[in-house]
Amino acid sequence: MEYLALVMFLAVCLVLLFGYPVAYSLAGTALIFAAVGALFGVFDTSYLQAVPSRLFGIVSNQTLIAVPLFVFMGVMLEKSQVAENLLIAMGQVFGRLKSGLAISVVLVGMLLAASTGIVGATVVTMALLSLPTMLKQGYSPSFASGAICATGTLGQIIPPSIALILLGDVLSSSFQQAQLSMGIFSPKSVSVGDLFVGALVPGLLLVLMYVLYVLIFASKQIDLSRNTRIDNTPISKIGLIAALFPPLVLIITVLGSILAGFATPTEAAGVGAVGSLILAVINKKLDWQKLRDVMMSTTRVTSMVFLILIGASIFSLVFRGFGGEELIEELFADLPGGVFSAVLLVMVVIFLLGFILDFIEITFVVVPLVAPVLLAMGVDPIWLGIMIAVNLQTSFLTPPFGFALFYLRGVAPPEVKTSDIYRGVTPFIIIQLVLLACLAIWPNLVTWLPSLL
Repeated sequence: MEYLALVMFLAVCLVLLFGYPVAYSLAGTALIFAAVGALFGVFDTSYLQAVPSRLFGIVSNQTLIAVPLFVFMGVMLEKSQVAENLLIAMGQVFGRLKSGLAISVVLVGMLLAASTGIVGATVVTMALLSLPTMLKQGYSPSFASGAICATGTLGQIIPPSIALILLGDVLSSSFQQAQLSMGIFSPKSVSVGDLFVGALVPGLLLVLMYVLYVLIFASKQIDLSRNTRIDNTPISKIGLIAALFPPLVLIITVLGSILAGFATPTEAAGVGAVGSLILAVINKKLDWQKLRDVMMSTTRVTSMVFLILIGASIFSLVFRGFGGEELIEELFADLPGGVFSAVLLVMVVIFLLGFILDFIEITFVVVPLVAPVLLAMGVDPIWLGIMIAVNLQTSFLTPPFGFALFYLRGVAPPEVKTSDIYRGVTPFIIIQLVLLACLAIWPNLVTWLPSLL
């Protein structure tokens, strides 16, 4: 019977490949398998009695309130041209360096990641703002597109990442479930704030590795004969402060309040949403139509997240009803190499699934199935969450199915070929794999700061 759980999982992947909506695919496939299983007497329908309580738990979850607030914050900052002002200012600051614009793209991408937390929005915004300028300054199409794709995906790992919020909620439940299965009836908890703190060192380390790569190799990717840049005027101190100060204050307020323990991620998200609204008013970029567009975008993204979560909740119930959880435990227990092999297998599977599933589906479908087993084997929940986030970030960059590549291809000018994008992201993929290896070898890179705070 338990092998029906794996068949159901493969069936869901197949349905998603045909392009059906994720939420309906998860719930629909699970209910069809449950009905067939009940018909042949291999599924206990009493599992489905837990659906109402699970749905109530989803809509009453305080942590998930942070999702629409951070989405609102990110979309509002995008619409208020904060990113455009940042890129212009940083480009002028580093204008004297031959690779100055590329360094500016990396640093602005980092700040946008810390402001928006949404990969797609960051990649598209950076592509529209910086790709034409980089091409005019003589950068090769492959290097320019690779740098933009890579920095755009920083929103996956740098707080306040939507991916970390969702991972934190799922890992919190999985950690408690793992401890109860081990006979620990006063379980410890792991929060979204813990993941935010754990992501700081890996995120900054990744940015540093990007900057070093750009400093070493960018000059070789510039054709000065194609350099048609117009503005090389150094920016004034007042102009620099005007561009950097507002978003930096917002980032420090949001993240600082979480790290200092003054606010939960949900409360800090509320501060961020209000702060982005104030910045839009100050920049005189807010009117009723723009506010309506921001609200509509926020509603669409939030509705998608919660519908997928509801579908995934039904899917995981049916999966457990078929004995899928026991099958995973047996599979991991039989692997040679113990915990290392189990974590490696999960990372490979998540990396491959990142080609066909978005991080939301992977977080809600795959992580709840494997995380309790891994955590019961002694894996640190914060380390596991950051490893999954960096792994997915790498998957989103990997040709030919990486989501970030699709986002860039959709807005790139015709002279940038798809092969250029694939070549350009390859060095950054290698950098992220090196980071993953470093986190695996030295877990303290993730766990040191949370234990300190």
